[in-house]
Amino acid sequence: MTKSRNGSDLPTACLPRGVQVVGYDSRPDEPGLLIAEGGSVRREGLAHGTELAYTLGERHCAGTIDDETHVACDRERAPYCELHTMSWAVANNRDSDDEHAIYLAAFAPRVFKVGVTRSARLDTRLREQGADRAAHIEIAPDGRIARKRETAIADDHGVTERVRVPTKIRGLAAVVDEAAWDELLSAFEVHDAFAFEYGLGLTERPIAETFLSGTVRGVKGRVLVLDHAGTTYAVDLRDLVGHDLAVGATDRELQTSLTGFQ
Repeated sequence: MTKSRNGSDLPTACLPRGVQVVGYDSRPDEPGLLIAEGGSVRREGLAHGTELAYTLGERHCAGTIDDETHVACDRERAPYCELHTMSWAVANNRDSDDEHAIYLAAFAPRVFKVGVTRSARLDTRLREQGADRAAHIEIAPDGRIARKRETAIADDHGVTERVRVPTKIRGLAAVVDEAAWDELLSAFEVHDAFAFEYGLGLTERPIAETFLSGTVRGVKGRVLVLDHAGTTYAVDLRDLVGHDLAVGATDRELQTSLTGFQ
């Protein structure tokens, strides 16, 4: 079976409309997908060992969730159309007066970023991003000042303010370059240091794919790691949002690692 033009496993005619992935939850203690059906929303947990057997259909706007009720949208733009997209600045404006932490995060093997978050969410935010190492380096009285410092640190120390998911996937089976990380931290006063483990048990890099069938190995940030037919895959949860779903494992031909033939 081949993909349709928008990456689905089956043509729209083969799928019941109204069952759709409408969001995801990357909380480190309870990751999950939000699935809408008939206006209601349920949560599909993604704990280690969970068996998933879904086939992806056509993708369109995921609409919005209003008081646990899903309001559907048929516009083609996904995961959200222009009417259901909110900018980062607007979404975080309500938190701008809270104390913020400025942090550095390391993603294996050698990708370093600077970021900001409300101080009360620091540990959670780092795990949501899938950081391997992190350091709390400054405190700012509000979000506006924190973001100015974020940009200044990025410019002065050559670190990024954003790490794309494909970059994170490429480093999934790697380890952090500790020497380079320690050298970066030497320029700052470290208030607190973090080292995270996600229990993925990887010995080689997973193959990047977009599908929803197999055994959950774990979730790192917004990357779902699945074992399927002898191969380990990495799925960006955001790439699932907007897809219609049918029950039943995909039979689409997927790229397979050498270990998948054993």
